[in-house]
Amino acid sequence: MNQPTLSDIFEAGVVGAGGAGFPTHVKLKAKADTVLLNAAECEPLLHKDKEVLREHIDEVLAGVAAAMQLVGARQGKIGIKEKYHDVIELVERRAPPGISAASLRDAYPAGDEFILVYDVLGRVVPPGGIPLAVGAVVMNVETALNVAVAAHRPVVEKFLSVAGAVAEPVTLRVPLGITLRECVAAAGGATVSDACYMVGGVMMGYLEDNHDALVDKTTGGVIVLPSDHVVVRRRRQDWSQIARIGRSACDQCSFCTELCPRWLLGHPIEPHAAMRSLGFNKVGEANVIGTQFCCECNLCSLYSCPEDLDPKNVCTQNKRRLAAEKRRWENPPFRPDRATAHLENRKAPMKRLMQKLGLTGFRNVGPLREELVRTGRVGIKLKQHIGAECRPTVSVGQRVARGEAVGRPPENNGQPALGAPVHASVSGVVRAIEKGVVWIEAE
Repeated sequence: MNQPTLSDIFEAGVVGAGGAGFPTHVKLKAKADTVLLNAAECEPLLHKDKEVLREHIDEVLAGVAAAMQLVGARQGKIGIKEKYHDVIELVERRAPPGISAASLRDAYPAGDEFILVYDVLGRVVPPGGIPLAVGAVVMNVETALNVAVAAHRPVVEKFLSVAGAVAEPVTLRVPLGITLRECVAAAGGATVSDACYMVGGVMMGYLEDNHDALVDKTTGGVIVLPSDHVVVRRRRQDWSQIARIGRSACDQCSFCTELCPRWLLGHPIEPHAAMRSLGFNKVGEANVIGTQFCCECNLCSLYSCPEDLDPKNVCTQNKRRLAAEKRRWENPPFRPDRATAHLENRKAPMKRLMQKLGLTGFRNVGPLREELVRTGRVGIKLKQHIGAECRPTVSVGQRVARGEAVGRPPENNGQPALGAPVHASVSGVVRAIEKGVVWIEAE
């Protein structure tokens, strides 16, 4: 397998295959001593990462090795939950020198990159920083796979789990631009009449009412739930309800803070103190401005709070306002010693989290189905990444081949803006380009 260059990775359109989709060619321009592969997959009911590792171990390892060479790393670590003994053994058996597995507890949020860096490397990323600040570059399993093949294949497919209230929980291989509805149908369809789709996971994902929404490079999974499920009901609450209930019911027990992953790493965020801002106008400036360090893991709202309040949304409301006002806490206090003292004993066990969320009635499996799901039409989003929206490079009526670029980032002074090209995931004819989507009818 050819060693991919940064140019190959850019041209292939490789971005983070989860989260915000940060362009990988930019991340791998950095220098670090460690490449850390995030295979923790701590969202309940999702199984994509371990399944991809099982079936594509050599390509994933090649992607890690390529990333190590590009950033100058001396070691590669693959963080995997200890319960997946077979995957850990597979990694150890097939990995080249310098790459090894690191066992993780079956807890949430093991996949948070700051927690992962601490659990695997014993390093604490400072508030407002990124893993690179402590010499690590973090990438996920599917991103590594895409890096490995970037020299000869662009990103035109996605692996994602479909779980919850479906006939056959499964991990699918699908073309980019397929609809969520088609993915659920490929899992045997919903087993409830009032199906609701949680995209990305029940903790950090979002409720998608449009079942014909399109799969893009960052889509990691779809959890189907009935409309009366607690996770759906919590997502349906609007800000006025969240604020009114929080103002009247929060008793300042501080459980949300005591179990907050960022607070436990020594960051100056205290969700219980932020809750006080609902009842008093700017009680202690630090109580508000510290919320800029919230990682939005939702542990405080969906697990920690004994009264089912929503500290996470209080924190994110403050966080968004601070960003809009361009206010940042310069030189914030930092207590990394907290991690050594408390973090290991305050993680949320996955079994207990699933019980709390009412998920234990669903089958917690997701075997990979390698056959590509077929579709008659795809919609390729021109923005599937952090940065600038791509500009279409095709026109209506044009015939395109699978893998052909249909959009590229705009250029500034001869250099492409932050972003990555997007490609046709099927061969066919461009039928429309509207609202940031290139629609292709498959041949």
